[in-house]
Amino acid sequence: MSGNTFGHFLTLTTFGESHGPAIGGIVDGVPPGLRLSAADIQPYLDRRRPGQSRFVTQRRETDAVQILSGVFEGRTTGAPVGLLIANEDARSKDYGDIKDTFRPGHADYTYWRKYGIRDYRGGGRSSARETAVRVAAGAIARLILGADVTIRGALVQMGPHPVERERWNWDEVERNPFWCPDATAAETWEGYLDGIRKDGQSTGGIVEVTASGVPAGLGMPLFDKLDAELAKALMGIPAVKGVEIGSGFRSVAMTGSEHNDEMRTAAGGGVFFLSNNAGGILGGISNGEDIVCRLAIKPTSSVATPQRSVRVAQTEPGTITDADISTKGRHDPCVAIRGVPVAEAMVALVLADHIMGQRAQCGG
Repeated sequence: MSGNTFGHFLTLTTFGESHGPAIGGIVDGVPPGLRLSAADIQPYLDRRRPGQSRFVTQRRETDAVQILSGVFEGRTTGAPVGLLIANEDARSKDYGDIKDTFRPGHADYTYWRKYGIRDYRGGGRSSARETAVRVAAGAIARLILGADVTIRGALVQMGPHPVERERWNWDEVERNPFWCPDATAAETWEGYLDGIRKDGQSTGGIVEVTASGVPAGLGMPLFDKLDAELAKALMGIPAVKGVEIGSGFRSVAMTGSEHNDEMRTAAGGGVFFLSNNAGGILGGISNGEDIVCRLAIKPTSSVATPQRSVRVAQTEPGTITDADISTKGRHDPCVAIRGVPVAEAMVALVLADHIMGQRAQCGG
C-alpha cells in the first residue's frame, strides 16, 4: 500500500490499523532545537479522543502518545520524530459477523477489489482511528509555526442545522461537546443528535478552520498552490466529501467587483484587504489575511439501520451474493464533531510545510 506519506519539506508517514496493537507516525524534516515533549502533543490528542460524551463513539482510548525518536534532552535533534499511540480498547469481535460482507458507504468493497484482502476489524487502515496520528503531528507543526499563527476550528453546521454567524463566539467552542461557536445552535444540535442516535442513524456536518497570523508569501504557484495543498490535505481526511476556500461555492453567485477583495494601504507601509472572499490566498500564495477553509463531512457510514449489500460467498471464494446488513459496534453518530481537531492539524501541517519551503527558497 502506497500513499501513506504527506508533505514536501515537513513530511508525515503514518502506520497502523484500527484494531492492531498501535498506530503511529514518523514526522521527518522537523527543525533541530525545538522544545518538544509528549506534554506538548497530548492536549491536542485529548480534544480528539473518543468516549468524551454521549455524542461520539464510546470506544475508550487514552490516546497517550509516546515519542520514540528525534528528541534528546527535551529538544528536537533534526532526526525523524517517531510517534506511537497504543490501541487499548479494540473489540474486534464486534465485526466478526461482517467479515465477508461489505458495509455500504465504507471502503470495504474498494479495498477488497484493489488488494484482494481487507482488514474487516473496524475498517483497518481506512478507519478514522488513523487520524489520531495526524493530530499528534499537527501539534509538532504548530510548534514550527510559532505563537504568531493561530489555528482554530469549529463545527458550523450539523445536518440541516447551521450556526448563526451573528452569534459567533470562539469562546463557546470549548464550552460544548460539538466545538460549536453558537450556544443556541449547540442546544438545537443536542436534541437533534439524540434523535438521530436513537433512530440508529447518523448525520454529517461542516467544519470551518481559520488560520490567523499567517504571513504573506506562502505557497508555490501552479501545482503546489497553498489552497490546492490545503484542499488535498482536508480531502484526505476520512469522510470528507467537499472543501472550499474563502467564499468557495458562494463565489459563483457574485459579480467580479463583489468577489474581489479591495485593498488599502496600512500604517507602516503595509496593505490590508477590505473583505476576504479569497480566504487569505491569491494565485496560490497567502496574502496575509486569515486563511479560511470549510470541509463537508458525510454522515457516518456505520448505522444500525438494516441496508442492502453484498457478500463474498464462503463456499465459492470470489463469488458475490446479495446480503442484508446492519452495522454493530461503537460509532460516532456525527463523525464531523471529532473532525474539528483533525482538520486543524492538517491545516497546521500544510502551513508548517510551506513555511519551511519559503525559508528554503526565499530565506524568509
